[in-house]
Amino acid sequence: MNTPVKSRLSVIEKIGFGSGDAAVNIVWSALAIIITFFYTDVYRLNVAHIAMLGLLPRLIDAFADVAMGIFTDGRSTRWGRYRPYLFAFAVPFGLSIMLVFTTPDFSYTGKLIWAYVTYTMMMLVFTCITIPYISLPAVLTDDPQQRLSANGYRLFFAKGASLLVNTFVPVFAARWGQAHIAQGYHVAMTVMAVVATLLFFFCFFTTKERVVHKNDKKPLGEQMKLLLTNSQWTVLAGVCIVGTVGYVIRGSVGLYYAKYFLGGDAALQAAFITVGIVGNILAMVASTWLTKVFCKIQVFRFSQLVTFALSVAMYFAVKPGGVTAAFVLYFLINFIVDLQGPVFWSIISEAVDYGQVKQGKRVAGLAFGGISFCQKMGMSIAAGIVGVLLTFFHYQPDVVQSAYTLNGIALMLTVIPGVFHLGMGLLMYGYFITDDYYNRNIRPKVTHETP
Repeated sequence: MNTPVKSRLSVIEKIGFGSGDAAVNIVWSALAIIITFFYTDVYRLNVAHIAMLGLLPRLIDAFADVAMGIFTDGRSTRWGRYRPYLFAFAVPFGLSIMLVFTTPDFSYTGKLIWAYVTYTMMMLVFTCITIPYISLPAVLTDDPQQRLSANGYRLFFAKGASLLVNTFVPVFAARWGQAHIAQGYHVAMTVMAVVATLLFFFCFFTTKERVVHKNDKKPLGEQMKLLLTNSQWTVLAGVCIVGTVGYVIRGSVGLYYAKYFLGGDAALQAAFITVGIVGNILAMVASTWLTKVFCKIQVFRFSQLVTFALSVAMYFAVKPGGVTAAFVLYFLINFIVDLQGPVFWSIISEAVDYGQVKQGKRVAGLAFGGISFCQKMGMSIAAGIVGVLLTFFHYQPDVVQSAYTLNGIALMLTVIPGVFHLGMGLLMYGYFITDDYYNRNIRPKVTHETP
């Protein structure tokens, strides 16, 4: 099916859209890979406190996602419905990142309070800018292939930002020396915060909202009912929670695995994380090509099933100090697992359109806010699991770990997240909106206006 000119996105607009997720992923990468290690090995918070620190602020923020989704759904400006928030919250977003990685010389209680306050504040600002951002594809174009292409750009740049954060920050911080490593992390993340702010400004100025959906104002209870009876949205919500748990557990333990299980220094730790992110980046390119040949939903399903198999294989194949095998299998896991990335973020809009056609009423803001809520719930659950498991496996920072602890770290990188990805793949068998189904049964019936 040919894409009408009015529905096409230019390359510069796709790059601009992608720059927004690059900004988002400076925080996402810090939360998924760096923050737990930073709090335990740099800021020296007790491992037992990490579970609640990771859980409570994200739970608070998860409910803020829903509120933000509802708020954006009923308001529009001459700059659009979602883009203005990218401009308004760009600077607060950068400042919040900087404060999280500031390490004041307080008492232990004071340090813990500081961590809770700054972490919660960053998550709330994160919501105010990311809910509008993830809602953008629905108003940039009404063409599913253009949305998929835009999300391919988006996730390519997102993984590029993740690569930048996780190679630059640990290595830069380590060069300050162990005595000043906290200051090194602060300076490095301040640089990342400035970059994130500029990227959001670029996203604002290079994108355009073309599609205006007719969203009737509905009571929250009615919106919730419509959303929860949309079978395709509920499948994606479940997939988001389960998959996020897997991603965050694996990401959170990557530095521990490289440092203790593989016996690596800061350079090897950065290299290990980099190999995984390179796999993620290449997956964005591969996904774009694969979905031109194969059904995107089938690609989604099989990528997660194969990820589970590779995760189990890595656990049994890699022994402590087995750097080469670890690098190869970690690359493969990260490459395969992210083949679904562009697909997932493009089909949320299609599930919203499906609900409008089937129910006669559209729920958009709460739908996108709800997916972000599910993502934050997954992050919260994962953060709690990571804290509990590190305690259960008797982890202590900067000591020689026991065989029991090393085995626990290996399980947390491989089999445990792999099980969640298996669940993710199986859940997707409940999702049936392929491109062909969408173009035949949904797209012609969606009510919208093109300004």
